[in-house]
Amino acid sequence: MSGKQLFEMDEKRLVIGAMVTLSLATGVMVLMPYFFVKRITPPKDLKPYTVLEARGREIYVAQGCVYCHSQQPRDAKQAPDAKRGWGRVSVAGDYFYDSPHLLGTMRTGPDLFNIAARQPSKDWHLGHLYQPRAYTPGSIMPAYPFMFEVKKTQDVTKDDEVVNLPPEFAKAGETVVTKADAHALVAYLLALDHTYSPLPAIPVPGDEKKLSGDK
Repeated sequence: MSGKQLFEMDEKRLVIGAMVTLSLATGVMVLMPYFFVKRITPPKDLKPYTVLEARGREIYVAQGCVYCHSQQPRDAKQAPDAKRGWGRVSVAGDYFYDSPHLLGTMRTGPDLFNIAARQPSKDWHLGHLYQPRAYTPGSIMPAYPFMFEVKKTQDVTKDDEVVNLPPEFAKAGETVVTKADAHALVAYLLALDHTYSPLPAIPVPGDEKKLSGDK
């Protein structure tokens, strides 16, 4: 067998091997997950985003929040997320209305999957966006003052949404009011409450008869 024939044979083996490897990888990483999740339905208590919450989600993405915050509490075997107060392990159905999914890979800040349950105060979120260190001393989270407007107190109107900062961060004669982007972003954060049960209730023996009216 000539050297040219050997080279052509090795070339064919290389191509065939690459195609087989690619096919296996596609099957394991694309096709299998697709068949597992294609029939996923949202949990009963999961609500679609409102227009305002969806806008806030867009701002969340645009500001790069996903680079520092995950939205995926993990199993106790992987991380002590439950002990951190981040809630139960997430399931596929929790993300039914999310496109794209914002699972995140970094945890420079805490997981936000259940931030609305841990911190339900709108005032807190607005103030925290304006100046994180006013609420969490030593926080490395960047402030977002461009989402707010500082007005002279006498110029504040009844239509302005005022940010109630801690006294030591409030300046005399000035009032911080919320702009539309901050209002939307906080609406999105307050929608992140996944404390419902992700699975249907397990029927108790005998309940079927009660539901059907049998005695």
